[in-house]
Amino acid sequence: MIFVDSNVAVYVLDATEPAKRAVAEPLVAQVAKDGRLVTSTQVLQETFNVLTRKKRLTAASALAFVSMLARRRVVPSTADFVLKALQLSVQAQLSVWDALIVQAALDAGCTTLLSENLQHGRRFGSLEIVNPFLQAVHEAVPAYTAPRKRRR
Repeated sequence: MIFVDSNVAVYVLDATEPAKRAVAEPLVAQVAKDGRLVTSTQVLQETFNVLTRKKRLTAASALAFVSMLARRRVVPSTADFVLKALQLSVQAQLSVWDALIVQAALDAGCTTLLSENLQHGRRFGSLEIVNPFLQAVHEAVPAYTAPRKRRR
């Protein structure tokens, strides 16, 4: 399972960042198609907010995209979940908002968290933070490709 942070999701529709869109659009589409895409209620809210307020997409376009994300696995926010994330925030010295993202990915059993804002390569148990834009933006090499689902 692969968790997609809101900053990666936003680039799927961001015409102002063509290099990042060229990475995010096929990556998110493939992970969704494979049934491995995971988000959280926080990601749904942040994505809609950024798309409509900062990127100036119509509410209808943003809602259609967020609705597609919502049809995949979404980690809900409960009191217990928030308390675990707050504890993670203190232990790992993360902002509360970043801890909520990491905790959601951990709770979903994800092995990869795609995020531009967290430290690339940092691990939380079996969860690895991957910035899919790192090479795509700075080097002329292929961007991150999510590992394929193993067939049994």
